[in-house]
Amino acid sequence: MITPRVLLRPALAAAFTGLLALSAAAQTYPSKPVKLVNSFPPGGPSDMIARSMSDVLQQTLKQPFIVENKAGAAGNIGTDQVAKAPADGYTVLIGIDTIFTVNPHIYKSMPFKPADFKPLLIMASSGLLVGAHPSTGFKTMADLINAGKTKGVTFSSAGSGSPGHLAAEVFHEATGMKITHVPYKGNTPAVTAVLSGEVDAGVLATPGMLPHVKSGKINALAVTSRQRSTLAPNVPTVAEAGHKGLEQEVVYIAMVPAATPEPVVQALQKAFSDALARPEVRKRLEGLDLHYEGLTGAAASKRLADLSERYGRIIKATGMKVE
Repeated sequence: MITPRVLLRPALAAAFTGLLALSAAAQTYPSKPVKLVNSFPPGGPSDMIARSMSDVLQQTLKQPFIVENKAGAAGNIGTDQVAKAPADGYTVLIGIDTIFTVNPHIYKSMPFKPADFKPLLIMASSGLLVGAHPSTGFKTMADLINAGKTKGVTFSSAGSGSPGHLAAEVFHEATGMKITHVPYKGNTPAVTAVLSGEVDAGVLATPGMLPHVKSGKINALAVTSRQRSTLAPNVPTVAEAGHKGLEQEVVYIAMVPAATPEPVVQALQKAFSDALARPEVRKRLEGLDLHYEGLTGAAASKRLADLSERYGRIIKATGMKVE
């Protein structure tokens, strides 16, 4: 007679064998090159973070860390590639929080779910610079908001669903100013639009705006971070400009598929944390106007969940959508 216990033996043996295989894989990790998938265009901050860290990660874990740019759909294309990759630690997503905190609220359908991922760590964050063409006469946030309330203001951003798009909607929701959002394909053409006067203003990455601020071709009104920019220390924060609550930061993240074995996750977290602690890496981050964060585990998950809740409320209130 075949008992239930006898029937269970093969299943238990298979499960035990699987656990042993996972344990062995974790102990030998990494045994081949690791791919860092940057879900935004080459040359941008997330790409530069990945490249700044790849050599250090290779030194630590003794395997090449190869950066692959896979941009499109506000980060969804590269992120979907990682979601569909084996959960073995050999494919890591490098991106920004809006993939998980904004995109699910503005896209009718998503090729992946936030629950498909777990955070390795929140690496860094940065604010954006609010800049205006001199012909507008805007020299302060008050000038911008007053004009927005009376006649409306055109804003450029690096694309629909980008941090700059969200920041403009935050301004609209908090102050009642009227905005017309003009999306571009990346930060550079969005800066060019402000520079040429094609739009009134832009909320864009500081490094791309700063040369034109220094030359007097763009007026810097404020930065959206909680602290002043190390690259533009004379530019006030939005709170210092009298508009607390308009803060908007870009959060740079490293993620892996949710089923990645915990020992592999821990090995990657330690390697990433050690790389971010290196003086040469910190110096490169500061040159990009990035502030080190280093949140892991539950703290990183909570930060992303809190941002998603806040942005979801703003998106619902403003009707923000992909254009």
